[in-house]
Amino acid sequence: MANIFDLFKKIEKKESPSPITHIVVGLGNPGEKYTFTRHNAGFLAVDYLTQKLGFKCDRLKFKALVGEATIGGARTLVMKPQTFMNASGEAIKEAADFYKIAPENIIVISDDASFDVGKLRFRKNGSAGGHNGLKSVIECLNSDKFPRIKLGVGQKPHPDYDIADWVLARLPKEEEPRFFSVLESVPDILSLMTKGETEKAMCDFNGISK
Repeated sequence: MANIFDLFKKIEKKESPSPITHIVVGLGNPGEKYTFTRHNAGFLAVDYLTQKLGFKCDRLKFKALVGEATIGGARTLVMKPQTFMNASGEAIKEAADFYKIAPENIIVISDDASFDVGKLRFRKNGSAGGHNGLKSVIECLNSDKFPRIKLGVGQKPHPDYDIADWVLARLPKEEEPRFFSVLESVPDILSLMTKGETEKAMCDFNGISK
């Protein structure tokens, strides 16, 4: 008869989950009044991802609502920081430190008011480009070497229009179909990213327009 302790060790080993190797973060502001605003494009992308992949992102941890999913074969922590946009990096740093995730494996999804609704851009790294959420992430991680998916939310109607008023306003109803259509590409981009196929992700999806 096999040693019972050896059997327990085999069971424990079999049931041990693989480690979390990637973090996906949607940027936005918590609260119902912000749900469909331009600045919450990242939150909306995560909501789409949860429905597409069939998981929940509703557990409060690391100053964020979090969930776990297997994306491209990689066990991934998915986050919606609850710190408000300008302090998003605090939540991301807590999670990255806990799981020991390098910036290169942290994928951030945000709005971008420099191009039209229905357009998507993917970057491996870069500056904040005037986006306060990305600025916070760069400051807290002390690095800009994290990939990001930027979702177009439309440009200001004229240069002197206040950018805060613009991004905190609701996306017009007539533009919502184009915005939600481009979200269909997000799971595929993330899958390529977690597989390490960054160049293919950029080639296949960068600059796509719906």
